[in-house]
Amino acid sequence: MSTRAAILPQVSRAWAYFALTKPDVTFLVVITTLAGFYLGSRGAMNFVLLAHAVIGTALIGAGASTLNQYFERAEDSQMRRTARRPLPLGILQPPEALAFGVGLAVVGAAYLAALVSPLASLLGIVTCLSYLSIYTPLKKRTTLATLVGAFPGAVPVLIGWAAARGGLNREAWILYAILFLWQFPHFFAIAWVYREDYARAGIRMLPVVDVSGERTFRQILAYAGVLVPASMLPTVVGTTGILYFFGAMVLGLAQLQVAIWASRLKTNDSARWLMHATVIYLPVLLGLMMWDKIAR
Repeated sequence: MSTRAAILPQVSRAWAYFALTKPDVTFLVVITTLAGFYLGSRGAMNFVLLAHAVIGTALIGAGASTLNQYFERAEDSQMRRTARRPLPLGILQPPEALAFGVGLAVVGAAYLAALVSPLASLLGIVTCLSYLSIYTPLKKRTTLATLVGAFPGAVPVLIGWAAARGGLNREAWILYAILFLWQFPHFFAIAWVYREDYARAGIRMLPVVDVSGERTFRQILAYAGVLVPASMLPTVVGTTGILYFFGAMVLGLAQLQVAIWASRLKTNDSARWLMHATVIYLPVLLGLMMWDKIAR
């Protein structure tokens, strides 16, 4: 056996472990945690504490993503968009994924407790447990799973704020509300594009049972509409300045316009455009928020 042939399986397994962490989701966890920390900071930035908060939260998020794939490995094997994940392909075995996921989550929680704060660790633990024990099993039982999953999905910004400030206040919960609302246009757009996949796996996302798309896009419009004024609240309570206020208004109305267009067409292509719009919207909004933060 050549050296190359011997190395390739190990490289493949290493990438499989990396893929289990859902890097795109973990990246979202990182940027929202970072934004929460920055916005919650007073005075000079504590970059060491920020690094600890981001690392610990990323570890818990990666663990939750890994365990989610462990629990949903049968469903993933039935969907085209997930059939090439490590467990359906057999690159890794379920016990390996279970041990890896539990290890990441436990290390992440301990890391936050030791190097950040007990509150940050508690928030991370509650997020992981609720995501896996409530949201994940509900996906095969009710369309309300998306609503339930949005609660833990918005918590990383609270972890960042708690790490910087030592507690949670009104401004932190406004950030949480923005993240909470944003998830619905984003995930309903994804679910509409992949509704046949979800149906094949027995996952009861709203677009699976809402064949016409009327309920799905009505909810997309409702949440995208409420998100516009909600995203402007940081300026109202004094967290950000006037530049952010008008920037958030423009971003929110632009995303709402895409949602209106997609709701009229109800095609996979228009839903994909909406999905891309939401992916652009959130980091730009958070970046603008951080840029125009009012020093306190």
